[in-house]
Amino acid sequence: MAIAGTVSLNNNADFRRAYARGKAYTAPALVTYVLKNRAGVCRVGITTSKKTVGNAVQRNRARRVIRAAAEMLPAFSPGYDVVFVARSKTARTKSTELKNDMARHLRAAGVIDG
Repeated sequence: MAIAGTVSLNNNADFRRAYARGKAYTAPALVTYVLKNRAGVCRVGITTSKKTVGNAVQRNRARRVIRAAAEMLPAFSPGYDVVFVARSKTARTKSTELKNDMARHLRAAGVIDG
């Protein structure tokens, strides 16, 4: 993942832990789960569901929009697992609009300064 200062979150168990124990922040086009970790780095994962987002083209676009919005933000603080979950509106949203929701979520969680 090209997001500054992060590592990709890969294991299903890590995603499930973030869903179960993490704090959820919601917006019309994005849900963000944040959970502290002991890894010493910030790990980021993106989830796009066929049920909510749609076909493969829409899911890939939603992932690209989320990744582009995250790249526009300042570097993430180490010690967090962050999972971005796409919603049905994500693929039709511009990355600059999504960046504002994402920044609000991450500031509230303490992952970015501001």
